[in-house]
This record gives sequence, C-alpha cells and structure tokens, in this order.
Amino acid sequence: MVIIQAGEADLKKILKLQYSAYQGEAKLLNNFDIQPLKQTYDEIKAEYFNGIFLKAIDENDVIIGSVRAHIKNDTAFIGKLIVQPERQGQGIGTKLLSAIERDCPAGRYELFTSDKSVRNIRFYERLGYVRFREQKISDSLTFIYLEKRNLK
Repeated sequence: MVIIQAGEADLKKILKLQYSAYQGEAKLLNNFDIQPLKQTYDEIKAEYFNGIFLKAIDENDVIIGSVRAHIKNDTAFIGKLIVQPERQGQGIGTKLLSAIERDCPAGRYELFTSDKSVRNIRFYERLGYVRFREQKISDSLTFIYLEKRNLK
C-alpha cells in the first residue's frame, strides 16, 4: 500500500468508496440520510480545490482509502477518513491519518465523529486526539469533536 496525493481524476472513485465506507456508520446511526452518503460530485470537487486529498492505493492501483483536510487559522480540519470496509482494521486508517498530519502541517488538528461511533472515538484517542466539544445535532445524533496539538 502507498499513500499519495489524490488527483481530480480520482474524485469519482473516492466518492464511490465514501458511499461504501459510510454504510456502517449509517447502520449504526439508523440513518441513511447522512451527509457523506448524499455528497455529490460537484460538492467533493469544490472540497478538493479548497484542501488536500490523500489516497491509499493497493498493489493494483485500486483506491482502498482516503482522507482530506483543509487549513484555516493554523488548524487543519480533517474529514472523511475512509477505508474500504473489507480492509478496515489493517492499519490503513492510522497511516492515512498520520500522512494527512504530515502533509498538512498545522498547530492543531481537528475532526469529529458521532457519539455512537465508539470504535472511531477510541481509534482517534489512541492516536493522541482529545475530546473537546460535543454538539447535539438532533435527538438521535451528537457529534464528538476531537483535537490534537502539534508539538513540533
């Protein structure tokens, strides 16, 4: 596996992977109307031109993971860390998160996940992220915001 910067030509494949990767989250939330499953090609393209997208590719050049970020006021906002469902638990997410931190140098990193995503929260905390805020979106959805300070 290799992690490299994604190009505009990769966006349709990343969006397809995103739809696949977020099925588990949608089941967990019992809500298939979540933003990652509704994001359009035009929306991901606009996001692409305002930040950095990385992709993890396997030995056959198949995209098996991706992460994106944009920087504002010395904070890198990390979003949509995705891994092909059948490849989860193999360290790909860890490598993608480390790569986006390296390639998007900032004083602080911020991301969020659902309060029901206990596995994701543990994953981020294991990698040095600390909860700093909760935001109730609806009766059934609360976002947990996590941050990590860059000590370099």
